[in-house]
Amino acid sequence: MLNVGIIGASFARDAYLPAFAHIEGAQVTALASGRLSSAKAAAEPHGITNVYDDWEAMIANHEFDLVCIATPTNHHASMVQTALANGAHVLCEKPTAMNAIEARKMLRAARLADRLHMVDHELRFNPTRVRIAEMIAAGELGDIRHVNIANIGASWANPSSRPKGDWWSNAAMGGGRLGANGSHQVDLLRWWLGEEPTSVMGQALTVVPDRIDPKTGEAWTATADDLSHFTLEMTSGAIAQVFMSGVATANIGNDTQIFGSKGTLTLSNGDERLYFAKAGEKDFSDISVDDPNAGLEGLNKGIWNVSVLAALQELTGAIAEKRQLKQGATFVDGLRNQLVLDAIHTSTASRRWEDLDLAAVV
Repeated sequence: MLNVGIIGASFARDAYLPAFAHIEGAQVTALASGRLSSAKAAAEPHGITNVYDDWEAMIANHEFDLVCIATPTNHHASMVQTALANGAHVLCEKPTAMNAIEARKMLRAARLADRLHMVDHELRFNPTRVRIAEMIAAGELGDIRHVNIANIGASWANPSSRPKGDWWSNAAMGGGRLGANGSHQVDLLRWWLGEEPTSVMGQALTVVPDRIDPKTGEAWTATADDLSHFTLEMTSGAIAQVFMSGVATANIGNDTQIFGSKGTLTLSNGDERLYFAKAGEKDFSDISVDDPNAGLEGLNKGIWNVSVLAALQELTGAIAEKRQLKQGATFVDGLRNQLVLDAIHTSTASRRWEDLDLAAVV
């Protein structure tokens, strides 16, 4: 039986704990959160009695096979390195770290400890998105020419939509749209296209910095980006454009379009349907792949919560079988993704293209 510890209550409650209920051979025995009340609220429905408001004490008091980390980004590096030093394999939420310096230290620590490492880019385990990767790798789309991704939401549009102290709005804690969603988009693009970007240009902007606490009416200032956009030039010359906004007044959702010399794919998370048209065809065919885990009892709805199960099944399976990961994003991917995010922040200031050498990351 694999002994599992979790740091961070919110995503544990929504995704990790419901997923572990469906994984034989793994048991969550302890959970830590910055607030003990949050740890207890997440743990009690699953019969977990070891709860902490001190994550270091949790790791010191238990021998974990796996530690899952779902906390504000500024804590990732120290938590990962401590868990590894205590002999645990690690799953870390995205964005990987505050910057590439931290991401590189995390990768180095995992290699020195000889432990498995995964970044929770769970959409790599969504069957429809797996099909996209397989079709591109098989050449069914031909040469990829350009990709458009738009993620438009309204959750941050109202100045009183976020509470004071919200870490997602705090740049010093690693908040912002670029890390929250952009890290996923960069990872998907690298995985789908099977190549690395060579240059990037973009911006991470705070469009609505002046905020009002919805309960107290107190004014406060957001420092993290609520709108980000970037263009990647890939090794092959393909262009990928990503636009993400949390400050629109209408919630449009996430739409993806992939254009190749032999065909086109479209995917919308509004209905989660994947459509394909070969070159010269006017009509698109529905080639979506349903996720067999979506109907499992206890899993919360939505591709994010459902896909976590398959990610955890692969990771715990690899630990139990003493093998390397067959699927998923490792800390190598985390570092490569982080280098792109860092370059976008640099581009925000420089207002020009920033060159990348991700192939040099080993």
